[in-house]
Amino acid sequence: MINSVAASHAVGKSATDTIFAANAAAIQAAAQYGNDAVVNATLGAYLTDDEKLGFLPTVEKVFRTLPAVEIGGYAPIAGLPEYLQAAIDLTFADYRPDAYIDAIATPGGSGVIHHAIWNYTEIGDTVLTADWFWDPYETMCDDALRKIDTFVLFDDEHRFNINSFTAKTKELLTKQNNLLLLINSPANNPTGYSLSNDEWAAVLASLKEAANDETKKIILLVDAAYLDYAGATKEPRSFMKQFGGLPANLLTVIGFSMSKGYTMYGQRTGAMIGISSSKEVITEFVDINQYSCRSTWSNVSRACMRTLATIYNDKELLAQVEKERSEYYQALRTRADIFIQEAKEVNLTMLPYVAGFFLTVPAKRPAEVCQALQADNIFAVPMERGIRVAVCAVTARKMKGMAAKFAKAIAAVEG
Repeated sequence: MINSVAASHAVGKSATDTIFAANAAAIQAAAQYGNDAVVNATLGAYLTDDEKLGFLPTVEKVFRTLPAVEIGGYAPIAGLPEYLQAAIDLTFADYRPDAYIDAIATPGGSGVIHHAIWNYTEIGDTVLTADWFWDPYETMCDDALRKIDTFVLFDDEHRFNINSFTAKTKELLTKQNNLLLLINSPANNPTGYSLSNDEWAAVLASLKEAANDETKKIILLVDAAYLDYAGATKEPRSFMKQFGGLPANLLTVIGFSMSKGYTMYGQRTGAMIGISSSKEVITEFVDINQYSCRSTWSNVSRACMRTLATIYNDKELLAQVEKERSEYYQALRTRADIFIQEAKEVNLTMLPYVAGFFLTVPAKRPAEVCQALQADNIFAVPMERGIRVAVCAVTARKMKGMAAKFAKAIAAVEG
């Protein structure tokens, strides 16, 4: 009896997403007990203080007033040129590195990660990321017939663990000639941590030393999905200046996304930005990644790309979007500060938070702790070694008292 017609590499694949499962449980509880009685700290989407999906008003206005041809028409495979220029300029602001730079449009930041894995590693290779990471990194590696390994993100002082990063980098480069390193910063998901400029300098010093072996090809992918919520000013981008003048066998890629910074989650629009000291490497970057676009999703949302290009090329519109986003950032800051302060008061350990949509509480038995929290109608996401809290989705009113309930649940489960 035939029970599978799948190819060998696809047999047995399935995915139960813990994030969406936790969200579904929260929605069910809200239907039963009322929304006011439930804290849904699961999804990575910004909710306003009245718990509605945040949609930046100026972005919405521009999007809704586009002509039909910009909504229904195809876009170029590589993306609208004016969109790509806007994505590059907005990513770097005043901190553009001295390098050759180009970009390809992708369906959100996920498309960037997909192309980086497929085009810059060999089948069977291992991709390196931090031990606190967004679960789909592993899913994407597995689906592309790659592996994933991790370095320890934090040292004993809760700073970036450069020793672990360097050791893991060296270890993998003894086994393979291509190495993709995936660093989610600033405003890491799930911790909210951001590498400092000095920590970035240490990362690049380590990689430049590794690149002395010209037989090795090193690709540093910076997942910057939360860049626009990394601080109140453009200064969190300042580390990007360091990406200039790097060895030709060290390619830097930045993942730009309109999902968070422009509240266009469902439109799936991003950009893969390549940075290199070599013109030939960037020419190749455009060629191979455009080819992969054609072979997978073909092209991305013209309407969303036109929206960004329109906003970027109108100073008044851009200033208004940045003002509106600043209000969202301040709300995030207020919510996180409440949890951080109350965590200190109840001696609840949490990982260092700098900015962004999430914070994390370490736990030995996270799934059981999350079950205990659900008794208080608090829904969060269990990870392998902790619990992710979506600061973006919990109002300041509901954030009050949460840390104490986390401490109580952890004590009850773990003793």
